[in-house]
Parts: sequence; C-alpha cells; structure tokens
Amino acid sequence: MRLSEIKTNPNNPRVLKDEKFKKLCQSITDFPKMMKLRPIIIDSDNMILGGNMRFKALKELKYKEVPDEWIKSANELTEDEKRRFIVADNVGFGEWDYDLLNNEWNELDLNEWGLDLPVYDNIDFSGKNKEIDTDFEGSNYSFKLEYSENEYLELKEKIQSIGKTPEQIFYNALISL
Repeated sequence: MRLSEIKTNPNNPRVLKDEKFKKLCQSITDFPKMMKLRPIIIDSDNMILGGNMRFKALKELKYKEVPDEWIKSANELTEDEKRRFIVADNVGFGEWDYDLLNNEWNELDLNEWGLDLPVYDNIDFSGKNKEIDTDFEGSNYSFKLEYSENEYLELKEKIQSIGKTPEQIFYNALISL
C-alpha cells in the first residue's frame, strides 16, 4: 500500500519524542518483520486508528510504499469503537517483571528496543547518609541510606566481591520489593 493513501489521525493522543522516536525508527530498520506482526490499523477512510507513530517512522525512513500486510483495515468498527480503539491501543496493561527482565534479557537491547528501565542517579558510596534518587516507571523515588564508616567499608567490599555496580545492586533490590 502507498503511504500517501493513508491519513494521519489528527486526534491521536499519543506521541513519541526525540529519543523514543529515533528508537522506533531504528527498530523498524532492524526488525521490519515486526510491522507485519503489529500492523498499522486504518478505518474505511484510510485514517489511522492505531500505529500513528509507526506510520510517522516509516515516512521518516523515506518509505513510499509498504507491503499490504503491514496495514490492517478495521472497517467493521462503529464510530464509538474507533474512538475507544484509538486510546485502548495505546494503554499499557500489566506491569513489567523487572527481575525477569534483569536476569533474562540484555539491558542494552531492552533500552535500544525502547523499554524504559529504572534509572538510578546520584548513587555515591563514598560516605555515610547518602540519598539515592531514582526514576522508576516515570515516578521518582528517593531512598536515604544511613550507615556507619564500618558498615560502609563492609558494603563496599561486598559490592566489589559481587562484581556489580551499585546501580545494578539497587536495581535488583528494588525489583524484588
């Protein structure tokens, strides 16, 4: 199908900005089979109901035409069902099992594929009573660690013996809560 025949949805409530959009473009470049498995959904007027960002990425990547299986028609939907689909298609149900992701998947791959993993900033074990700020699924959590000089030395030694960074240790600890 020619992309020029498809209309973007002016009422699309979902956007991808900068880095996320670049990751989507890269994902389509690296794994185009995904488009067949998760096609752009259009109505009888060829207006996009689902997949506006994938469509935008295809245009950015200079596609003029795509295989028909990358587009799926949802002609049978009522106007109310179309409106519901536009939102429901973008709602993320469920939660990630961060422990499983951490143990079974490569963090760099997950990041490259667009999954936001918790970010840990300002982790510093150089003294006592340190604040740790995190960004966990878009919410900020703050942890304050209080430890004596002896506890600090013991903690530092244990972390070094495990061979992981403090960030990895806290990531594992947080996902197991």
